[in-house]
Amino acid sequence: MISRLLLNQIEKRLTDKKAIILIGPRQAGKTTLLETLTENKKNVLWWNGDDADIRTRLQKPTTRMLKTMIGANKYLIIDEAQRIENIGLTIKLITDNIKTVKVIATGSSAFELANKINEPLTGRKWEYILYPISFQEMAETSSLLDEERLLEHRLIYGYYPDVINNPGDETGILKQLSNSYLYKDILTWERIQKPDRLEKLVQALAFQIGNLVSYHELGQMSGLDNETVEHYINLLEKSFVIFRLNSFSRNLRNELKKSRKIYFYDNGLRNSVINQFNPINLRNDKGALWENFLVSERMKFCAYNNIHVNCFFWRSHSQSEIDYVEDQNGKLAAYEFKWSTKSKSKFPDLFLKTYHPESSIVITTNNYLEFVAGVKS
Repeated sequence: MISRLLLNQIEKRLTDKKAIILIGPRQAGKTTLLETLTENKKNVLWWNGDDADIRTRLQKPTTRMLKTMIGANKYLIIDEAQRIENIGLTIKLITDNIKTVKVIATGSSAFELANKINEPLTGRKWEYILYPISFQEMAETSSLLDEERLLEHRLIYGYYPDVINNPGDETGILKQLSNSYLYKDILTWERIQKPDRLEKLVQALAFQIGNLVSYHELGQMSGLDNETVEHYINLLEKSFVIFRLNSFSRNLRNELKKSRKIYFYDNGLRNSVINQFNPINLRNDKGALWENFLVSERMKFCAYNNIHVNCFFWRSHSQSEIDYVEDQNGKLAAYEFKWSTKSKSKFPDLFLKTYHPESSIVITTNNYLEFVAGVKS
């Protein structure tokens, strides 16, 4: 059993009155985490938003009806909560009027669940994001040495639980995941008429990880107008397929201010989208894979360890660039990512002289452990 870092954080919240909202990508392990959380507890009731009878009964919730449905149970798990109409109102009624019940709801789609819970549950919820398994979680579950040895494998196949738990069947699992689940929330809730163009957009994004993206160029590649491209990217981000890094700027004339880079939450999913599973030594995108891995793992590490930072990249009009910049309470740290340990990197003088970062570090396979797992090399 892979130990998830969110488990202890969520367990500490079980004794208060607020609801717990757990969101994240499909197949990232949300249900498994909650099964582990409640396995030794009595009086646990599970509702699944995929069940039509649950959705029907909760269309017009009342406190009396909910008390009858919940009975003597002390914990209520609502899985796939985004499928249930009025889910925010339902949880609000329970937290306000049935004080003996702790509600924990999961959802795979941030945009749909957030729209339904934010206003009704203001001040009544704790919200957590469960990502695909992290380098840190695997290192703590097995060993740091084992996970270091598997680095190239992870760059290709990523960290989805089914992928990790079924060695030898990684490609098949990832193809099924991308075909069956990748667009499910978006196609369900947005009623997109031309999913083939959405798929072309995702493929275009997969080829451009680590590069500046142009909505106009993406539109030409996918057959979509700029406005639709931006809308689809927003939906893909909110359904945990991709995420954006914006450019760092404090209004210097020669900085790019509206540029963005886009990364995938998981390397394996990215490679599945373009059907590319060749080993690292046969690839021409190893630098991009390394950058996507580092940025996504750093995001997980900061989230799970309560490190609050704002994340950016930096680039000037003269094309001087820094891969990744963190701003923590006004203190900057600059990072360059190099797959080859022999590569040399010089941080742009313009950035160093203007912003005086606390640190400027080149991350390679020799020193990445502290960056993604807090372990000094």
